[in-house]
Amino acid sequence: MPYKTKYIFIASMDVDPEKEDLFNEVYDTEHIPALLQVEGCISVTRLLNHPTVNMSISGEIIHKKSNLPKYSAIYEITSPEVVTSDAWAAAVEHGRWAPLVRPYTFNRTHSMQEVVVTSTP
Repeated sequence: MPYKTKYIFIASMDVDPEKEDLFNEVYDTEHIPALLQVEGCISVTRLLNHPTVNMSISGEIIHKKSNLPKYSAIYEITSPEVVTSDAWAAAVEHGRWAPLVRPYTFNRTHSMQEVVVTSTP
């Protein structure tokens, strides 16, 4: 899938297993829709990390355990300033996310990436 924007913001985290159903419900039905209302946030893609990665390198199958958080979200944004805007700040506090979900997340990482090239066959 080619990116439509020049910047990608990635938020990754683990969540307390007892709150995982609530995490997924709120992320999909409240958190993402609120952030998509922010000017400059073009799309959001959620990812579930596989605990093991199997790949071929130099003709050998390599098995690697992933040390990444279980969940990630890729936000296509028009500029890095989107995530420091007042609208973004309000959106991340919207609904049940801040009081009922965020406290049960951990191992959180955030990164801002600039798209260098995107290609499709």
